[in-house]
Amino acid sequence: LTLAANMRAGGPNLAVSWELSDDRRTSTIHLRPGIKWSDGHPLTADDFMFRLKHVWQDPDISPVVYRLVQGCEFVKIDDYTFQYVFPGPNPMFANFFAQYGSHFVDPMHFFKDYHAAFRDKEELEELVEEEGFVTWMAMYGALRGWGNEDAFKVPTLRAYRVTERTPTKMRLERNPYYHKIDPAGNQLPYIDEIDAIILLENSKMIAFQAATGQLDFAAYALKTEDIPLLKLGEVKGVNKVHVWTRLHVSDVSIQPNYNYDDPKYRELLWGTGERRFVRALSHAIDRPQMNDVIYFSKGVPSQVTAHPTSRWYEERFANAHTRYDPDYSRALLDELGLADIDGDGLREYPDGSKLTITFEYLDFETPKTMTMELVREYWREVGIDLRLKSVERRLQSERAQANKMQMTLWHADKVTDILFPLVPDWFYPHRSGWDIAMWNHWARYYQTDGRLGEEPPPLVRNLQFWGDELREATTEEHRTKAAKTLLEAAAENLWTIGTVGQAPHPVVVSNRLKNVTSTGIWGWDNRWTLSYHPATWYFDEDEP
Repeated sequence: LTLAANMRAGGPNLAVSWELSDDRRTSTIHLRPGIKWSDGHPLTADDFMFRLKHVWQDPDISPVVYRLVQGCEFVKIDDYTFQYVFPGPNPMFANFFAQYGSHFVDPMHFFKDYHAAFRDKEELEELVEEEGFVTWMAMYGALRGWGNEDAFKVPTLRAYRVTERTPTKMRLERNPYYHKIDPAGNQLPYIDEIDAIILLENSKMIAFQAATGQLDFAAYALKTEDIPLLKLGEVKGVNKVHVWTRLHVSDVSIQPNYNYDDPKYRELLWGTGERRFVRALSHAIDRPQMNDVIYFSKGVPSQVTAHPTSRWYEERFANAHTRYDPDYSRALLDELGLADIDGDGLREYPDGSKLTITFEYLDFETPKTMTMELVREYWREVGIDLRLKSVERRLQSERAQANKMQMTLWHADKVTDILFPLVPDWFYPHRSGWDIAMWNHWARYYQTDGRLGEEPPPLVRNLQFWGDELREATTEEHRTKAAKTLLEAAAENLWTIGTVGQAPHPVVVSNRLKNVTSTGIWGWDNRWTLSYHPATWYFDEDEP
């Protein structure tokens, strides 16, 4: 399936149709016959079975089975018809299938040579050693990873296949078996080859190359602050700069770690603090000024809530505790016994020990450093000592997973109707990761039904219940009640602190690249460019 333009449901793609059973437990998928992988091998139900049974549910590869597919059974009816059968209602499964479709299918004919369920043990061990890995699971995972230089070996269903991969560049060639044509019957994609430059977090280099006409398309990792530089390139006639709107309701969503290994800090966040500490931090932020300084007054100050396109959005949720009121912040901090004991302008704990917040973060995609430098000054004005530390991606992942981050951030995506019911990361602890690191122990407790982690407080445990209800509700009325319960709790408790969202996002297009929309929504929920059909983009070679 693929995403509908309104980001509320799925639409036909590899599947021509699908049905949900009356009891909402069974999703039946009907594939289009004749679709092939990029190596010419037919796509069949076996490829979907392989992914579910031998990856998602294989204990060696996935020690903790993702909750959405726990207990799921795969039923193959024929080569082009199959079912996902769940132990309980799962009415939102089609949405997940649409958003994460590539995660539900693997070329079985290729991957079975790397999997212990299909390969002779001694042969597999020899292959693992030959490839330089310790286990077959590590080898398998590396081969599936997009960043692996051998990933070009893996057949794909996408418009382009990788033919060359290094740490800094990637060569893509059109998939000769791609399953889409345009209305006139012309085979897609139009463009034969793409050379992609991989710069990852080096957004300044991307912006420079885009502004000087070295790139045909640039948008990933660009930031609002890059727009003036990019516009200079447009003035010189080397490109066009389209300004889309980022999907994030908050470009920087501050995450206190409620499970951090410091009793005094945890008590401040959750115990006697009764949420006053987090509210004090929120009211100390001057979001209107932040919007003016960073976003040219084009963003929207907001807490983390549902996207305005959502049928569950309420303005009061977005505006909760966003008022800039440093005097109120100081009063709340005073109530908590956080006073400036040594006269340096910064507050200490009631016992006189230093209250210092170490803030580690990955500076990627949105203006995170600029935002947090302002936040640091706002919080210092009310006596809070914030120490910023930008880290690279690998360290962010390691420390987040190990619960070592006292406070961190990410941008608030997964807030549209297509994803909010399925991965409500911001609204209750159901998973932990490099991007969500505020309640690891509570999330593990939920994921393992109490075998691991730490039992959350009753309020949070109740929200986990409502999260299940949101995903499993069989009526729109009950789904709405669950959604509003989670959103109301987020507005009241401020699990995260929002800043400014729905901000301008630069999309740079060379003069010769055509058919790229001048307006759009940029974000993970709609897979960035997916809704705008990049397979239909083309080059006009008559343009300079």
